[in-house]
Amino acid sequence: MRKKTTLFIVLGILLLLVLGYASKYNSFITLEEEIDGKWAEVENNLQRRADLIPNLVATVKGYASHEEKVFTEIAEARSRLLGAQGVEDKVKASSEMETALGRLLMVVEQYPELKADQRFAELQDELAGTENRLSVARLRYNESVKSFNARIRRFPGNIVAGMMGLEKREYFQIKEEAREVPKVEF
Repeated sequence: MRKKTTLFIVLGILLLLVLGYASKYNSFITLEEEIDGKWAEVENNLQRRADLIPNLVATVKGYASHEEKVFTEIAEARSRLLGAQGVEDKVKASSEMETALGRLLMVVEQYPELKADQRFAELQDELAGTENRLSVARLRYNESVKSFNARIRRFPGNIVAGMMGLEKREYFQIKEEAREVPKVEF
């Protein structure tokens, strides 16, 4: 009778361990999928921004065709953004794009008739809306990464995470050079 009780206790403990592991495993899978979904939202907004830029540039070119350097920088930044792979590359390319757009908007300030153009105003509004959506998407992505990173570091999740080979995910953070105000020379 004593052996049977001991066997049930051992089996009960093993069952609890297996169920605990399965629960942690499933929660990590859910968190990873959440991060991937949030990242897809960021990429979607980066793509939307990249799609709007040629129209914006074409409109500005009609008024300021001699600002070729700014247009070239935007085209190059857009190409790098579209070709970027992974979080770090996307962050760097996004920062370069933001800097180039800042230069473009400074050029716009020199042309009052451009600012009055209806198509330009619509494109600028669309771009501003996209930037807002992108900001929200980055925030949501970073919140998901924060939750995931904390879970894989806390006990007992760190044990399960180690067994699954999970590692910290990267935050979407702007690069230091993107914090600087762009300089435009005429």
